[in-house]
Amino acid sequence: MHRSHRLKKNEHFQAVFQRGTSVANKQFVLYFAKQEEQAAFRAGISVSKKIGNAVIRNRVKRLIREAVARLESDIPLGLDLVIIARPGVETMSLDAIEQSLLHVMKRAKVIKRAPVHNGKRG
Repeated sequence: MHRSHRLKKNEHFQAVFQRGTSVANKQFVLYFAKQEEQAAFRAGISVSKKIGNAVIRNRVKRLIREAVARLESDIPLGLDLVIIARPGVETMSLDAIEQSLLHVMKRAKVIKRAPVHNGKRG
């Protein structure tokens, strides 16, 4: 996920929380809001101290960013996403995180179809 595709400022997070819609599964809560004037999607990641110490939280954030980068071509433009990790995600592999994010995005109807990676359906 490119740096320009990240939500960083608190006011941007708050705008998504206030105007957006939320969907959850066991590992993640996904908030999303349309931003018509944007040429790309943006994503923000939140990992609370309930997940673990700073090393574990940063590892989880890196894995989530990589999973979003893998799904990047399937996420529509002009969308702001906030991904909140729930306890238990710290033990998951990159592939498991990607599948869980795909699941929550499909529930939110953000992604319509199953993405294709390396010639196989994900």
